[in-house]
Amino acid sequence: MTPPLERHTGLGRGLGALIPQTNQAGAAPLEIPISRIRGNPYQPRQRVEQQALESLAGSIAIHGVLQPVIVTEVLDGYQLIAGERRVRAAQLAGLDHVPAIVRQMADREQLAVAIVENIQRADLNAMEEAHAYRQLADEFHLTQDEIAGQVGRARSTIANTLRLLDLEPSVQAAVGAGDLTEGHARALAGASPATQRQMAAAVVERGLSVRQTEELVRRLRDRPGTRSGRTIDSDADIERLEEELRRALGTKVLLARSRKGGRIVIEYYSDEEFSRLFDRLTGGNS
Repeated sequence: MTPPLERHTGLGRGLGALIPQTNQAGAAPLEIPISRIRGNPYQPRQRVEQQALESLAGSIAIHGVLQPVIVTEVLDGYQLIAGERRVRAAQLAGLDHVPAIVRQMADREQLAVAIVENIQRADLNAMEEAHAYRQLADEFHLTQDEIAGQVGRARSTIANTLRLLDLEPSVQAAVGAGDLTEGHARALAGASPATQRQMAAAVVERGLSVRQTEELVRRLRDRPGTRSGRTIDSDADIERLEEELRRALGTKVLLARSRKGGRIVIEYYSDEEFSRLFDRLTGGNS
């Protein structure tokens, strides 16, 4: 198992300490065949917009690759650390070589550079950013304050983005696809999974603003049926709550809603079971 990265390494000094500048001695870029460059296994970006890639390819066809990519040398060529879009756009533009800076880095440093470079270039969507921050926390054991220092963001921004990982999976997918903004997603956070799905569909279908979404979520939370963080919004919620009560009490429990409230029906099948349930519900005080 690889030991945690020590705080005094390049990670603690920011991106500039990990990526050499072209005016530093021994850091001049080399022209490397694209065919010898393989992808970065730590690439945090999951989506690349084809239109943006084609636009970059058009610029590269005219001006060339103006900023070198970063690679590390491996047995069969080079492994990309930073600059995936530039490599792909150069291929699209018909180039055979790209300028590259060769830097030997440990796997953990490669992960840090790939994440930080993408975040600082605003190349990641909100969900990719959230997963990238989680990687920095998990792989490097960095605190939110330390992550904020690495990427030049406020700690509160890091915390809010990390909360997106608690969203219902289909809502996360909608944020990643650009159908929902990060603001919409934060408004949905804390609601039940069923409510998140319903609200996300409503936001997309009706084109709700973030403020409208916040107001709609507030109304749902304030309506009858919400108690101690338990929201009854659908049949699926009723089934989930019934199952939780069954596990807690060890017997069949039914929930029946009405316009002004509802009933909780707890079944028992013997005097002994009634006594057990009575003790459970009253804490044994009779």
